[in-house]
Amino acid sequence: MTAGMYDPQGAFARLVLETMPEESRVGLTLGFVRTFGIPAIAHVLGSTGRMTNEPRSRAKATGVAMFGLIGQGLESAEGRRIVEDLRRVHDRPDITPELMRYVLACFTVCPLRFIDRHGHRSVTAEERDAAYTFHLSLSDALGLPDSTDGQLDGVESWMSEYESRHFAPSEAARTLWEATSRGLLAARLPAPLAGLAPAVAASLLDEPLRTALEVRRPPAPVRTLVTYALRARARSRRNAS
Repeated sequence: MTAGMYDPQGAFARLVLETMPEESRVGLTLGFVRTFGIPAIAHVLGSTGRMTNEPRSRAKATGVAMFGLIGQGLESAEGRRIVEDLRRVHDRPDITPELMRYVLACFTVCPLRFIDRHGHRSVTAEERDAAYTFHLSLSDALGLPDSTDGQLDGVESWMSEYESRHFAPSEAARTLWEATSRGLLAARLPAPLAGLAPAVAASLLDEPLRTALEVRRPPAPVRTLVTYALRARARSRRNAS
């Protein structure tokens, strides 16, 4: 590539895979959890049994697919294979293009939100543009509609409006949250904190999502502990950079 040429694929890949890999993984997990707030999506995920019986393997498969696309590009042989797999897996009557569009929005927006709030620095304008370029390219590859205004802000606005219309409690969502918070998240915490996993995880959810999942706001000491830990980690990374 010519020196100085703008490389959106490279800019987004560096952010997600090199600069903020841990924050990106947590953000992607939170994006996945966010989809539980849509009853139609929660029903699809719950009906397969994989999310309730094997939450870690299901989440890992999602991460491998997304990070593979980001790292290798949609036009690579591996990227084309992943896109084809996504089309095949989601080719069922109860998964509409609008639902797929919402899921993709969560997977794009939520990692960036987590980085902005808890990373050692905020996402740059170039990185936001690169994320939108990736989002639009994957939308096109999957044949999904896009009516945003040509920037990531449009994706976020559509996503928020969609949630205001469709977020609602469901039995499937409660079951998925129970499995994810106790299975997937508990496994990523030190053993003494594993029992606090649901409360720690709930501290990372906003009020609309907690309402949709029927999750109580965690006690103040837990919220304070989580906030302190995330700020301390960000400060340490910032001082080291």
